[in-house]
Amino acid sequence: MLENANDLRISDEALALLGAPDIGYVRALDGNGYGLFGADGTLLAECPSYEVAAAVARQNGLSAFAVN
Repeated sequence: MLENANDLRISDEALALLGAPDIGYVRALDGNGYGLFGADGTLLAECPSYEVAAAVARQNGLSAFAVN
């Protein structure tokens, strides 16, 4: 049992996998458009706008967040 929550350690990879099935993020791509990415950083879709990327996420059961 943890005596202190600050003692809990988790790798970046494990943290990404925790949200992988349900969480994604949207960010601008280097070229035109926006990318929808899985929590693990996998590019899932390239979209012409943020709104389209967010809609694609919702249609596929993902909670998407915008990042810079």
